[in-house]
Amino acid sequence: MLKGKVAIVTGGTKGIGKGIADALSKEGAQVIITARNKAPTKHYFVQCDVSKSSDVKNLITEVIKKFKKIDILVNNAGIYPFMPFEKMTEDDWDKVISTNLKGIFNCSSAVLPYMIKHKYGKIISIASIAGAFVGFPNLVHYCTTKAGVMGFTRGAALDLAKYNIQVNAIAPGAILTPGVESGLGKEVTAQLIQAIPEHRMGKPVDIAATAVFLASDSSQYITGQTIVVDGGYTDQ
Repeated sequence: MLKGKVAIVTGGTKGIGKGIADALSKEGAQVIITARNKAPTKHYFVQCDVSKSSDVKNLITEVIKKFKKIDILVNNAGIYPFMPFEKMTEDDWDKVISTNLKGIFNCSSAVLPYMIKHKYGKIISIASIAGAFVGFPNLVHYCTTKAGVMGFTRGAALDLAKYNIQVNAIAPGAILTPGVESGLGKEVTAQLIQAIPEHRMGKPVDIAATAVFLASDSSQYITGQTIVVDGGYTDQ
């Protein structure tokens, strides 16, 4: 489905990012993953902090030098430090905004010249039901960024449609990853599972399947959309 395509997945060493990277590779794409810290991986790895434009510039330069083009960008890198709003500092706020929102701008704007040149591109950003559809306690900074991802997706889709670049987002619900489980705790996790109509938390593969579809030519007439993958949680 994706043979011959070159895809970048930010934050691709674990969790949802790893699931997406593995799925894109399985469908034939050449996958490049990034993370702030190096980790064992079967994919081509470039160390990159997406909040730093200099890091992103180096990433794109390396990818173009080695693979000649960029067809797919998955903006997955994100952080979600749990803390109550009344204890949040300006520095806490800025760190999440810089990674989760500015990082998407940095990466998307950096790949644009190459996508525009080839009149082809897929930009897929990981949003969340948090902020975009519902609120979650102790995550006001994270919720703010994920609502922003939806706005970015809609605006960028209109600007880039003339270049045959589709811009979409995925809004996961509760996805069982080590970071989420440790952040919520076992008791809250159990309560959340009971609140989901399917009575289970999602897995990275659930998000990866949607990402593969949006990265493929099967989604050529879909742009500016945020697809919710949450087991029916927001449908109640």
